[in-house]
Amino acid sequence: MTRRVPLRPAVSALPAYVPGARVPVGAAAFKLSSNENPYPPLASVQAAIIDAASDVNRYPDMFATELTEALAQHLTADLTPQALEDNGAVSAEQVVVGNGSVAVLAHILEAVVDAGDEVVYPWRSFEAYPIVVSVAGGTGVPVPLAPHGRLDLRAMAAAVTDKTRVVLVCTPNNPTGAALTQTELLDFLRTVPTDVLVVVDEAYLEFVRSDDPVDGTAALAAHPNVVVLRTFSKAYGLAGLRVGYAVARARLATGIRSASTPFGVSHLAQRAALASLEAKDELLARVDTIVTERTRFVDGLRDQGWDLPESQANFVWMELGQRTAERAAEAAAAGVIVRPFAGEGIRVSVGEHEATDIFLRVAAGWR
Repeated sequence: MTRRVPLRPAVSALPAYVPGARVPVGAAAFKLSSNENPYPPLASVQAAIIDAASDVNRYPDMFATELTEALAQHLTADLTPQALEDNGAVSAEQVVVGNGSVAVLAHILEAVVDAGDEVVYPWRSFEAYPIVVSVAGGTGVPVPLAPHGRLDLRAMAAAVTDKTRVVLVCTPNNPTGAALTQTELLDFLRTVPTDVLVVVDEAYLEFVRSDDPVDGTAALAAHPNVVVLRTFSKAYGLAGLRVGYAVARARLATGIRSASTPFGVSHLAQRAALASLEAKDELLARVDTIVTERTRFVDGLRDQGWDLPESQANFVWMELGQRTAERAAEAAAAGVIVRPFAGEGIRVSVGEHEATDIFLRVAAGWR
């Protein structure tokens, strides 16, 4: 009898990651299923990519030295004067880049999680969380969200035990869009044991427009057990090149870097990220445009009578229950591809002005 190579039980039991649907070839539709920036790269970023293409026969800088140094400078520039005085500048040694923030998160867990260690995370949240936790050998502890798609920090704190090694905090939360305040985050951090790592996932921080926004680097300055996770995929529009990064205390960053995939960020991606940092003001002006469109989108839905979470991201969450798949199919037929979560709801990315108009017409019909 031929025997098959067995997979690890944890791998066999993994839930499937469901990516946002793509627009079929030849179809005329707007893709609002993956929280992508609807704008193409800036001309200066495209020029950097074209220029870097002549060097793809060479391995990239393994540690993305120039990029980590540039990120450290930009992070330092964002610090408040008090934080800078109290804790000093962010150093390049504190920054670890990887092939998208999901890969960086996987390396973080690989660096600190042993078999059987628990990882607490909100649910529903980013669907990669249970996957990367299981692959790292950890045991996931999902904590249900509070009303209006918000993280239930009190319940998450109560879920921490002697077995907990990591807590994942997604703000704004994907897919609901609800964001914490800095006051809430700091209060929560004071309740977490200092030997438990708290990963503050800020993939959508550039879209936040609240009175007390989360500042992960400030939280890190006050709490050594914090790691900040960010990405170039959303606001910076580099989803196709995969650049994410973590910011941590130097000792933790060294461990994360040791667990990282060698040459994990391509030369094209490094040069595009550097060019994007140089054009940061121009890119953030685009973010302002997306936020304005988000406001129009949300106001339009609320005028129709929809009860929505307060999104601080570049997407909107709509609870549709058992009609989710049906409604997603209807939206696709009308020309907008959305992301359904079976039996729960749909997440609709903020895209082009015309895409918003189409979806608002479709949603009005559902009322």
